[in-house]
Amino acid sequence: MQKRLLGSLKTPVSAIGLGCMGMSEFYGATDDAQSHSTMARALELGVNFFDSADIYGFGHNETLIGQFLKAGGAARRAQVVLATKFGIVRAAGQYERRIDNTPAYVQSACEASLKRLGVETIDLYYCHRR
Repeated sequence: MQKRLLGSLKTPVSAIGLGCMGMSEFYGATDDAQSHSTMARALELGVNFFDSADIYGFGHNETLIGQFLKAGGAARRAQVVLATKFGIVRAAGQYERRIDNTPAYVQSACEASLKRLGVETIDLYYCHRR
């Protein structure tokens, strides 16, 4: 797998990333065990860039990735370049959405993402929509 340097990150990033949205919603039934297997296989193949967002599955996606990282310990966390996004807000059970990029929301969303992911840092944190 080809790797690229991304900004000031010390870990080279795979040229192909794993978009994790479908592991939590939008494309039919989901299976956490299958999702964990998919993430493990991606790492085996050299894909180390995992992309998520706080809105995917109303936080489930970040929790799922956090469980996967925790199961592999510090070594697995060191392998994965973790990206997640903020800015889209939906009410539970609704598809209707709004955008919130206010400083207060960004801070609270980041803190919630860190908790769900079970990490101290997010490698790439960016705005989902403006």
